Amino acid sequence: MFHVMNDTLVIIPTYDECENVRPISKAIFEIVPDVDILFVDDNSADGTGKIIDEMINKDKRINVIHNNDKGGLGRAYICGFKWALERHYKLIFEMDADFSHDPNELPNFIKTAENADLILGSRYMDGIRITNWPLRRLILSKGAASYVRIITGIPVTDPTGGYKCYRREVLEAIDLDSIISNGYSFQVEMSYTTWMKGFRIKEIPIIFEDRRAGYSKMNYAIAQEAVWLVWKLALSKGFKRKPSARETKDD
Repeated sequence: MFHVMNDTLVIIPTYDECENVRPISKAIFEIVPDVDILFVDDNSADGTGKIIDEMINKDKRINVIHNNDKGGLGRAYICGFKWALERHYKLIFEMDADFSHDPNELPNFIKTAENADLILGSRYMDGIRITNWPLRRLILSKGAASYVRIITGIPVTDPTGGYKCYRREVLEAIDLDSIISNGYSFQVEMSYTTWMKGFRIKEIPIIFEDRRAGYSKMNYAIAQEAVWLVWKLALSKGFKRKPSARETKDD
């Protein structure tokens, strides 16, 4: 059974996050009690789905979609977006379960959404804002962000970040079934598509802390997907962003 109580939804994909789902829910509700949470669980082998079911019985703000297999990050979010659009949610968040995305930032996102359509939590706005990462990973991430900006032209400091908030109008305007990426490049494709449609994108600085529990889902195939996807996106638009009807009207 699904429960809809509030205007804001936080979507959290899970795969083997049994140590995190209870504490992240508690932390979110302590900061913003008037939101709902939707977990999208990819048939976790560690019992995450069962734990979420138990949580639902105690709190009607919590919901879950149980996928039958491990479909990946992008498919989980697309599933969550469609679920949100079928209901009345006005603001839809992307957020990790592992506390790398600080729940204390949620009010800042919500405030910024008053004058923006997509809000990105940036790890590189006003300097490097990452803790507990090895230097090699930091260099890779910072290099990937520069790579995306140079090729696509998207004017944001952290196009690969995954802490985001959409106004429902953005997701309604995107053909979600046409989104082809599934790993971390999903974040790039969604932000780029939003930008190309002329929506207002704003970044807010966040502190990114490496996960407290569990393990990273990054692998070679995910990284490889990100490399070619950026070129595919840029080539599809001739390396040029065309003014949208919305922008033309505003001018």
